[in-house]
Amino acid sequence: MSEKVTAMIEEIKALTVLELSELVHALEEEFGVSAAAMAAPAAGAAAPAAEEKTDFDVVLTGFDAAAKIKVIKAVREITGQGLAEAKATVEGAPKTLKEAVSKDEAETLKKTLEEAGAKVELK
Repeated sequence: MSEKVTAMIEEIKALTVLELSELVHALEEEFGVSAAAMAAPAAGAAAPAAEEKTDFDVVLTGFDAAAKIKVIKAVREITGQGLAEAKATVEGAPKTLKEAVSKDEAETLKKTLEEAGAKVELK
């Protein structure tokens, strides 16, 4: 294969599934063809990328002792727990605060908790 083709293949390998889908649709429109016949071989090649995690659990793993009250307030806000429940949750870390949330929501919750002084993992 030529260097140009090899370079294009490497670029395509680096695309996310969403970007690859957009590329396929753009090529279909540009050249007036359908990629349906190519979908079967492409599905095998895209399978590892499709395994990218979409649901995350937000787990409180610990907290800064000086920021305990802020962390409890953040946990209350996120979980809707009462004061005693949120305190027990924070003190009982590691605890899962939210399960099966989207990546964007998980990142937002992690940022909020970390700003309050918590240590958070996304699983």
